[in-house]
Amino acid sequence: MDEKRSRSASQTEPCPDPRGAAMPGRFRHALRMVLSLVVLSGVLYHVWNGAPHLSRHGVATSPVSGVTKAKGLVPLEAHIISKCPDTRDALRQLILPAMQRVHDKVDFKLNYIGTPTANDGVECKHGPSECLGNIIELCARELYPDPKINLGFIMCLTKDYKHIPERALIEDCALEHAIDFQSLNECATRDDGAHGLELLRTSVERTAEPG
Repeated sequence: MDEKRSRSASQTEPCPDPRGAAMPGRFRHALRMVLSLVVLSGVLYHVWNGAPHLSRHGVATSPVSGVTKAKGLVPLEAHIISKCPDTRDALRQLILPAMQRVHDKVDFKLNYIGTPTANDGVECKHGPSECLGNIIELCARELYPDPKINLGFIMCLTKDYKHIPERALIEDCALEHAIDFQSLNECATRDDGAHGLELLRTSVERTAEPG
């Protein structure tokens, strides 16, 4: 661990909600309750009827069209911003608890919020460092598709979101979750960075689909 890097959790203003307003605490509490009810009821509906469509919206979550029939899983999708305390709270209070309960019953997707640019690039809310952090997390998901691995790694990064994408943080979290740092680096820099950028652009475009 790099002793020069402070990993203290200082007070930070919440990031704006993608729709333009910060989310008050009472709405986060309500959303947490809604998530538990919707995910669990969606799973039960799928088990009993075979064709659910999860319809919910809140802290960066949206339904995936249809059901993953080959796996027989309920679709569940979340949309996040890597360098943001609201993402940390959403992962800690909503996404991870839900996945611990229903990970074997949902087809979970994680995508990122940003703006595609005219030159085939991506503009991220908190600048290029956030774009790179998003790419690293997308590479982790590509290399380690098991949510038990990639979500743990992403949560580790997000707890210290201010330090994303510092090498020391990424190496610490990769070591903690048995992820190969060199493979992450190769994924992010492949084809002079074109591969990682394509992962991010595809993810951002997917996020734009549900509006």
